[in-house]
Amino acid sequence: MPRRLRWSLPNPPDTRDPVTLRFRAWLDRWGPILPLLIAEGTIWLGFGALLPILPIYFTRHGVDLPTLGIVVAAWPAARLVGEPLFGWVADRSSRKAMMVVGLVLAAGVAVLPLFVVGPIAFITFRALAGLCASIYDPAARGYLVDANPPERQGETFGYYGAAQMGGFMIGPAIGGFAAAMTGEPTVVFWVAGIALGVSALLVAVRVRDIAHVPHVRPTRSVAPTAVTGGPDALLPDGPSGGRILNRLLVAAIVFNVGSFFAGGSYEVVWSLYMTSLGAGLNAIGLSFATFSLPVLLLSPFTGRFMDREGGFYALVLGMAGVAICGALYPLVPAVWFLILLGLVEGTAFAFASPALYMLVSRASPAGRSSTAQGLFGAAGTIGTIVASLAAGALAQHDLRLPFYVAGIGTGTALLLGLAIGRRRLWSAMQPSHLDPAPAAAPSLKEVTG
Repeated sequence: MPRRLRWSLPNPPDTRDPVTLRFRAWLDRWGPILPLLIAEGTIWLGFGALLPILPIYFTRHGVDLPTLGIVVAAWPAARLVGEPLFGWVADRSSRKAMMVVGLVLAAGVAVLPLFVVGPIAFITFRALAGLCASIYDPAARGYLVDANPPERQGETFGYYGAAQMGGFMIGPAIGGFAAAMTGEPTVVFWVAGIALGVSALLVAVRVRDIAHVPHVRPTRSVAPTAVTGGPDALLPDGPSGGRILNRLLVAAIVFNVGSFFAGGSYEVVWSLYMTSLGAGLNAIGLSFATFSLPVLLLSPFTGRFMDREGGFYALVLGMAGVAICGALYPLVPAVWFLILLGLVEGTAFAFASPALYMLVSRASPAGRSSTAQGLFGAAGTIGTIVASLAAGALAQHDLRLPFYVAGIGTGTALLLGLAIGRRRLWSAMQPSHLDPAPAAAPSLKEVTG
């Protein structure tokens, strides 16, 4: 064949199956963080297996309801202290090493309540578990921020939330199967410990450390440019100015306090309330699954949608949905109602969670992603601490009261966060933070009705 003719022939068409091509493209994009997502799902598998039994186990070993609130609060209290510190460390050391150390320690702590029982022991062990989590979590979330470009942060944390809820959903089933096989419900403590150990091994073997993004020092003034996201993003205390406690991060912190407020209340009273309605462990496990299912199925898609269309309304409507569901749970004292309403709350959370993480990633100064994640996570623990202590005290009078307080707390945090973020929050949550002319921000009255 003549040389000229040979070079003029088109390349042969790719005859591989389109599904295979799409999967290869997806794997090329997400392969580097896939081991960490699998590890996250495994962690939450153990957490899901353990959570339904914890309040029942504690109360059967001498813990009354007010003390149960203290036991539950010990975990976030330790995180409140640990996350900002270990987030700061993670921005200056190997995130992979910190993740492995945190998971190995957590695996050992998970089984300690089987060997030493009593209120003081349970408070101590939950505090140690929270400290271990504070070593792992800021490093993991900071890794995800730095391993992916800004235009994929919503989808990244959509997959992150889906991995968590996937594990959380099947955890009770695995815990129940293990309990049925052994005849001992406390085997779920071993399930949690093994899951954490497997996750540590997976991170150690398959997750690659990445270079830290250089930190940009704060400046007093920032010159307006076409790539900084509009006038509100140019203020000197914004992320572009390098300050860690900028207006966007403070708003995200307040939102997170509200989102964790609901979780802290439910961790204390959910299993006990369902038991009071006649539910068994199977029904309690099903209620966790129905909440997790929408998060598992929807989070990657809602995150991708937010990357393209913006996340402001997803954040507002998602948090509002969580607040409303909290107030509705005790209105119909029936097991079926709790299970079905869990689907609605899970759907709302599937929108709110990726939007929150998108906001934090855009509020994080360069080189400070783990520090920002540590502050963000610690703030959420404040909500958990306050809610769990309040839930323990309120539940002693009426098991329905913590649900009402959870709804009020989440709704209040939503309104306060909107007031703090104002126009800058709207700009930051647009589909591209680099748009030179973002749309006019809606007023607080418009988004809250």
